[in-house]
Amino acid sequence: MIKGIKICGISDLETLMYILNHKNPPKFVGFICNYQKSKRFVDYKKLIKLVNIKRRNVNFVCVLVKPSIDTLKKIKNLNFDYYQLYDVDPKETKIIKEKYNIKIITALTVKSQKDVNVYKEYTDISDIILFDGKGYEKSIGFNHKLINSVPDSVNKMIAGNIKIEDVANLKDNDIFIDISGALENKEGKKDIKKIDKLLNIVI
Repeated sequence: MIKGIKICGISDLETLMYILNHKNPPKFVGFICNYQKSKRFVDYKKLIKLVNIKRRNVNFVCVLVKPSIDTLKKIKNLNFDYYQLYDVDPKETKIIKEKYNIKIITALTVKSQKDVNVYKEYTDISDIILFDGKGYEKSIGFNHKLINSVPDSVNKMIAGNIKIEDVANLKDNDIFIDISGALENKEGKKDIKKIDKLLNIVI
């Protein structure tokens, strides 16, 4: 059974408020906080306004790619429940978790079984392991059957070019699902109708 949905790449208040007030809100909402190559990147001033709101039981996730010490210091007092870390080794992940007293989603980019198996280095540190495609901002998929070897004792999340229509086929899996690109229009902006369709599937 799907544990919950994460809608990632939110960058405007109107969309965020729609998600938070939906009758079936997601488990997580993600914000791209330091990866400026992404069209979904949110600068610091805007980020403050977005996360400093009442959000019911939705977890706010700060998505970070190899964050610098300065970035971590800058965001440390913002209203986040999780840091989602790309390209951060286990030792540094543990330091960040303990120093900032924050839950961690370790994001692993996957192309082969070898990439999946890296999760073993993080199981004692991370609260959730996210298996994503190699595209970063490009929403590239991967063969999700590769994570079948990961035991259910691991809190798993999958991303990587997942479509709304894929969700029904994933309902029997003990995972969280992370969706971003499939919820956007041709201009790359989040589409309220697509978000509504997704959230009404996962009840």
